[in-house]
Amino acid sequence: MTYAVTSLPAELFAPLFAMDDEALAARGARRMIADAPVGYPCRVSLDDAQPGETLILVNYEHQSAPTPFRASHAVFVREGVAPVSMIGEMPPALRRRLLSLRAFDTNGMMIAADIVDGAEASNLIAQMFENAQVAYLHAHYAKWGCYAARIDRA
Repeated sequence: MTYAVTSLPAELFAPLFAMDDEALAARGARRMIADAPVGYPCRVSLDDAQPGETLILVNYEHQSAPTPFRASHAVFVREGVAPVSMIGEMPPALRRRLLSLRAFDTNGMMIAADIVDGAEASNLIAQMFENAQVAYLHAHYAKWGCYAARIDRA
């Protein structure tokens, strides 16, 4: 089963980079500087920011369906990076981490979930998509619980 891993669109977050720290704080967001090569996974590029790069940490509603599974969580985003959609492979930031994969039906109800090492996720993704009721998957970074990316059949 071929799948596509899709990042968040950059234009959703572009206005944040023009805000000062006070305006960001009023929105519950923070400007941060990466201080390690791994630990700041951008949800637009689906790769980690490098030390010295500026990111915005902001709450993002990744599951907006009006169900008990409606959810938002903190995400890092970098300025000036292109969104990605990778077919049949996991993007770098997801490959490096333990993932929680959550399967949703067309109504936004979670119908399956499991954890997997990101480098080994393809088999679990294929297994989840064997269920015809699964409309899409969400990948989360298992340790922090943060939303990582959406996965669809390709």
